[in-house]
Amino acid sequence: MSLFRLDASIKVEGSASREIADVVEQHWLATHPSDRVVRRHIGTEPLPSDAWAHAVAASWTPAEDRAPEQQAAAELVTGLTDELLEADAVLLAVPLYNFGVSQHIKTWFDLVITDPRGQNGPLLAGKPVVLATVRGGAYGAGTPREGWDHSTAYLRRILADVWGADLTVVEREFTLVGVNPALDEFTDLAKQLHQEALATAEEAGKALAEKVELPQAS
Repeated sequence: MSLFRLDASIKVEGSASREIADVVEQHWLATHPSDRVVRRHIGTEPLPSDAWAHAVAASWTPAEDRAPEQQAAAELVTGLTDELLEADAVLLAVPLYNFGVSQHIKTWFDLVITDPRGQNGPLLAGKPVVLATVRGGAYGAGTPREGWDHSTAYLRRILADVWGADLTVVEREFTLVGVNPALDEFTDLAKQLHQEALATAEEAGKALAEKVELPQAS
């Protein structure tokens, strides 16, 4: 049994999305203590920005005619997709940056989508996936920036609708309270939302572990 975890924050220490994902992972490991956790941190170790263009070109070029950079991109795509397909469950930690998805996670999605194995049906059909996503401000109904979050809907669309994952989303807002003085008036609300997100992450981690059956003793 294995869990694939991807982090897209540009930070390691102090990352709000990482904190939520850590809670999910801890509860996964509490049920599956001997399981392997495969990690990829595309925020601190980003994928090559030109890899997608080379991967697309490789997809319509016979293997024997590919340029070296096209072949390298095709091999990268295969490796990234293998990480998803070989895992029994998936955990993604993806913050909102500048009102959308960052180049790090977009490149990852674009590369995996070029894998031909995704053309034969949903890539993650029925596979349990937890998405931990955080936002520095507030973007809910009735807030001044309602509708400015162009990340979460996109992530749901790809993971659930295109890839067919059994998706659970854990969200936290106001992560910049305490960092941006303009948000100081929301300190109490931010603390409440933080605790609610951690509690939801705990529930999501337990549920994720329960969805993947432990191997039966022989």
